[in-house]
Amino acid sequence: MQIAVASGDFKSVSGHAGQVRRWLIFEGEMGQPASMSERLELESGQVFHHHKDKDGPHPLDAAQVLISRSAGEGFLRRMAKRGIDVRLTSERNAKKAADDFLAGCLKPAHPPGLMSLFCKLRDLFSQH
Repeated sequence: MQIAVASGDFKSVSGHAGQVRRWLIFEGEMGQPASMSERLELESGQVFHHHKDKDGPHPLDAAQVLISRSAGEGFLRRMAKRGIDVRLTSERNAKKAADDFLAGCLKPAHPPGLMSLFCKLRDLFSQH
């Protein structure tokens, strides 16, 4: 199973999954630890906020799971259409997030705060 973790610094889990350029790619099976297989830096046009489904395949299409600290409703809908499971977490360590997902104990995300209202408003006017 391939797990992509949003990570602006290639160490910690980032939020705003639709705008993240850097992703850590892990491989693993349920019940086993994850192993990092790749660091991926998307070009600006490949960032999900800018990438249109009609633009063709995306470098993260091979992932079965995407992990991030936050994501908008539009992003969640687009990933569901692509068959990708998005998991939101409060875990900050990217490797631990991948390991915890495979162990079935990924920490849930913190309840949405004031910033989520801004994200929802922006999603209303976004093409994704």
